[in-house]
Amino acid sequence: MAHSSDSNDSSYTKSPSPTGSRRGSSDNVKKVMRREKNRIAAQKSRMRQTQKADSLHLESENLEKENAALRKEVKKLKEEAKYLSSVLTTHEPLCTGLPPQMTPDLIYSPHHHGSNVFHQQHSIAVSHYQH
Repeated sequence: MAHSSDSNDSSYTKSPSPTGSRRGSSDNVKKVMRREKNRIAAQKSRMRQTQKADSLHLESENLEKENAALRKEVKKLKEEAKYLSSVLTTHEPLCTGLPPQMTPDLIYSPHHHGSNVFHQQHSIAVSHYQH
C-alpha cells in the first residue's frame, strides 16, 4: 500500500487534537498486534521447518540402514548362487540321467514340468544352504 507524502495527511503528522491522538494510539496498537502476530507466525514456521528437517534426518538414517541390510542380503545371495553353481558344476559330469539334447537352462527352468522329476531322481546334498 503506497503512502503519499502529503503534509496534510493526518496519519503522518502529529496533531495535538484529541482525535489525532486517539488515531495514532489506535495505529500503534494495530502495529504492535501485527508485529506480535507476525512474530508468532515466524516462530511457528521455524518450528515446522525444524520438525521437517528432523523427520528427513530420521528417514535418511532408516533408508541407510535398509540399504545396508539389502546390500548384505545381496552379498549372501551371490555367495549362495556361487556355491550352488559350483555344486551343479561338480555334479553334472557324474549325472547319467540327463538326455544329451537337454540343456541346463531347460532342466532348471521354473516353467519346465520335468525339472521336479529330475530333482526327485537326483539327491544332491546341499545341506550348506538349507534353512
